[in-house]
Amino acid sequence: MNIFFSGSIRGGRDDVDLYADLVSLLEQYGTVLTEHVGTEDVEAKEREAGLTDGDIHDQDVAWLQQADAVVAEVTTPSLGVGYELGRAVAWEKPVLALYRPQGEHELSAMVRGNDAVDVVEYETPAGVGPTLEAFLRTHR
Repeated sequence: MNIFFSGSIRGGRDDVDLYADLVSLLEQYGTVLTEHVGTEDVEAKEREAGLTDGDIHDQDVAWLQQADAVVAEVTTPSLGVGYELGRAVAWEKPVLALYRPQGEHELSAMVRGNDAVDVVEYETPAGVGPTLEAFLRTHR
């Protein structure tokens, strides 16, 4: 199973350690195409690789097309994550949005109000493990 994990990169990296934990959980169920989202220096690595914004867009869209399921951490608002969710929904990919309600920001109505997106509120990666398992097993 190919899993596309989405989390804020340029919108804020406060949750990078959380993303790494979620990527580790997801790797139990398949290949995480975007495991780099959980690495501390993702932007520096992209620059070192000489990737332009266009390259990053095209690469991410290709991974999104390849994905069997999409899991997004949506607590930190991100235009890129929203874009990826919109594309995934349009392509009828199964989408799970993980949201921590104790965060600073309210979840967008465009995410919470979309019937094609399963929204799950959680507090810790360990606490969301059973939800991830159920979602991914359902969409194998």
